[in-house]
Amino acid sequence: MAVKLGLGLPQMKQYDIGRDIPDVARAAEETGYESLWVFERILFPTPATQGLYGIEGLPWPDLYRSVAEPFVCMTLAAAATRRATIGSSVLVAPLHQPFELARSFATLDAVSGGRMVAGLGTGWSHDEYAAQSPAPFAERGKVLDEVIDVCRAVWGPDPVSYEGALTTIAPSEVGPKPAHEIPVYLPALSPRSARRLVDRAEGWMPAATGPRQLADAWRRLRELAAERGRERPLAAAVRVNTQYSKKPYDGQDRRPFQGDVGQIVEDLAAHVEASGLEEFFLELQGGTRDAEELKDVAAEVYTAARAAGI
Repeated sequence: MAVKLGLGLPQMKQYDIGRDIPDVARAAEETGYESLWVFERILFPTPATQGLYGIEGLPWPDLYRSVAEPFVCMTLAAAATRRATIGSSVLVAPLHQPFELARSFATLDAVSGGRMVAGLGTGWSHDEYAAQSPAPFAERGKVLDEVIDVCRAVWGPDPVSYEGALTTIAPSEVGPKPAHEIPVYLPALSPRSARRLVDRAEGWMPAATGPRQLADAWRRLRELAAERGRERPLAAAVRVNTQYSKKPYDGQDRRPFQGDVGQIVEDLAAHVEASGLEEFFLELQGGTRDAEELKDVAAEVYTAARAAGI
């Protein structure tokens, strides 16, 4: 069976969001992409008080200076398509009020005919937490747990009730309900987050950083699932952050998915072969100047990947 391929939607500053997201979403679905994805960055601190990913001295990329709000983007994509799964990779859950987030996902799932995937994470930016989170950065894991709990409650049967640190829901009818059971996908960047994933989520949402690294992490996660008695299968959707260029990258320091279409597809094939995973989605928007180029490159990557047996 062919690997499922998805595409990241255009949210960055070089795009016309209202025009380009529906346009790219429709084109991607017509090309054959089976899923469409958004991510979340809410601000760009100047100067940055913290490095990218919390790593001291690592600069934030200029493309993060303007990233469109994820629920608006998912709504535009849902209205423009009919078949593709639509998901977040990732939405920084503790930046959101849990009840509102749960209702937003439920409504989008209802209007899209059951096509949503809730990819959630804790984030890393202290500045983002200071601007928007209802809880301190130090409590981000507890808040993510509450978000998941509230989502399960709101998405489930009425009457809905919940009592938590941030959320109190008196027994109530809450609608609309999702059209299907919305799967929750989580990254697993630490032992604690891996346990949360195994115990509480439907799927894993890693970034592809190397074939062997991905395969080893997937093996460890499955071993952990067996140790903790998980009986249901663990799904996975791998995020592929590319550094696309028109010409091949010929330096000795080439990183995975850096270069032209041929190099991106070559790296994708290596990750698929090493890991055995069956769903990957490509983030190409950072290397293209506008929606027309993004559509062209996405189509070229898709065709080349299928021709390579992916």
